[in-house]
Amino acid sequence: MSGTAYDDRDGYIWMDGEFVPWRDTKVHVLTHALHYASSVFEGERAYNGKIFRSLDHSRRLHNSAEIMGFDIPFTVEQIEEAKREALAKSGLDSAYVRAIAWRGSEMMGVSAQNNTIHLAIAAWSWGDYFKDKMKGIRMTHAQWRRPAPDTAPCHAKAAGLYMICTLSKHSAERDGYADALMLDYRGQVAEATGANIFFVRDGALHTPTPDCFLNGLTRQTAIKLAKERQIEVIERAIMPDELPTFSECFITGSAAEITPVAEIGAHSYKPGQISEALVEDYSNLVNGKLDVAL
Repeated sequence: MSGTAYDDRDGYIWMDGEFVPWRDTKVHVLTHALHYASSVFEGERAYNGKIFRSLDHSRRLHNSAEIMGFDIPFTVEQIEEAKREALAKSGLDSAYVRAIAWRGSEMMGVSAQNNTIHLAIAAWSWGDYFKDKMKGIRMTHAQWRRPAPDTAPCHAKAAGLYMICTLSKHSAERDGYADALMLDYRGQVAEATGANIFFVRDGALHTPTPDCFLNGLTRQTAIKLAKERQIEVIERAIMPDELPTFSECFITGSAAEITPVAEIGAHSYKPGQISEALVEDYSNLVNGKLDVAL
């Protein structure tokens, strides 16, 4: 399983402008976000005391909230400072950072436009998202599909959009797989349950066009790194019947970083030169050993 447990006996969460001990944080049971998924979030990693692409994450958090119809009562700059403080207070150099904004509890019902908007930021230790990731993870096919852009706010990192991801990943893990490949509403290859996906054919990268799912920041970083190596990147519609025609496959995400894939259902892949090079480049980039303009 690729989730993470955390020890909440010590430590603090930044919540609505102040630090609160983990065990003393309180959210009302009638919070709108709990009942109607009116929340947006970011998952970020810090390396050597610095959050990778922190500003891009904070800007996306604001944009997601705007798409969801509410304004976060803290500026991007204030969120940036709060994340730095949360990371410092955690005492961790390498950590996972979670910022989340949500509608509060003043009104209960589908409509709750006057509810207070809250913001919290937590940081904790989280190693590799997948165990032995360089061997390549095993994936299966998800039952659920990414919805059409006119049926869900697909370009917001909104909590409600992850319901089918959780269902798909739980099912995959019960069957002995690490993750699941999700198709979109058209039957085209979309992404993994919490990460974007890339394939290799004849020395070029092929990746689905993110028109109904999130264009991940790690996805954008991987594309930049590939282009730095003069690797052709082709964004296009990919059909499931193409899966046997690719030689390599990997997924990308802030938690997953760049993780090779060894299997999707009946189709096998061997983590090769391109996957290994980009894994190494990404590690060097986030650890300050490689300078690439993003």
